[in-house]
Amino acid sequence: MDSHFLHSSFREKILEHVFVGDCLRRLWARGVWDAEVLKADVDAAGYDLVMEVGGILRHIQLKASFNGSTTRQQTIHGKLAGKPSGCVIWMGFDSKTIELGPFYWFGGQPGMPLPNMSDFKKAKHSKADATGRKGERRNSYLLKLSSCECLATLDDVLDHLFG
Repeated sequence: MDSHFLHSSFREKILEHVFVGDCLRRLWARGVWDAEVLKADVDAAGYDLVMEVGGILRHIQLKASFNGSTTRQQTIHGKLAGKPSGCVIWMGFDSKTIELGPFYWFGGQPGMPLPNMSDFKKAKHSKADATGRKGERRNSYLLKLSSCECLATLDDVLDHLFG
């Protein structure tokens, strides 16, 4: 498991590429050829990528943890709530093969914003200040796994994304 820690940025990119590629492959198999994928250059607006299919636009924040992990919460950006049809897709994956699934969904129906996050705990900075206090991260919230809907397959994810 050291490789997941030591090469987490590389793993994150692999997971993103696999997710996008698998989504496009499944859409192709469904006869959908009008899919667009846009990647954010700057990680400041609360999303990692934007997908549009059939006029439905989704701003997606991707999260990941390997299957069997004890991770039960992820930090999500509050700006995502201001995007049309913003959502979080938390991907489970096999730690050896990087095969994706299951998936955990936090979002609304196509065209609807994120569910209300006002009851979510604010995320804290990972490093403490000089007094040892970890301050709140501005506009960042803790998403619990229990707040997400478990989706077994990528087809289930696509149904939630685009109807």
